[in-house]
Amino acid sequence: DGKCVICDSYVRPCTLVRICDECNYGSYQGRCVICGGPGVSDAYYCKECTIQEKDRDGCPKIVNLGSSKTDLFYERKKLARGSWNIVGLYY
Repeated sequence: DGKCVICDSYVRPCTLVRICDECNYGSYQGRCVICGGPGVSDAYYCKECTIQEKDRDGCPKIVNLGSSKTDLFYERKKLARGSWNIVGLYY
């Protein structure tokens, strides 16, 4: 949909995204890198991510998955800390 796969910017798409063979195999072939839905257009890195060489970090699906897992870890930690007094099951 014109979004940069790293920073979600709609501004100045620049470099075409390359996906590793493992992420584009079988039922994953032709799927959106970000949401996993049917792919309708090519994915691009924005100009800023290209200048910062974020397009060379590796497969964007793996890079995004890594940051998603990190975000999930801290989100669970935050929720556990807040609900410890109420439920008492998280610690």
